[in-house]
Amino acid sequence: MSLQELKNSIAKLSPDELAKFREWFLDFDSARFDKRIETDASDGRLDSLADSALRDHAAGESKPL
Repeated sequence: MSLQELKNSIAKLSPDELAKFREWFLDFDSARFDKRIETDASDGRLDSLADSALRDHAAGESKPL
């Protein structure tokens, strides 16, 4: 199915079906994002960002939330 076909199908959904689709897609998208963050963290892709944040904090360049 092409992206355009998918868009056309979504456009034909009833308001109730669209609400259910939206809820499903948000859950689906969140799960994929979480998995990507987990993978990036375990592969060390976030290490430089964490190191930079810790250096900034140690230098007093952060503030409590």
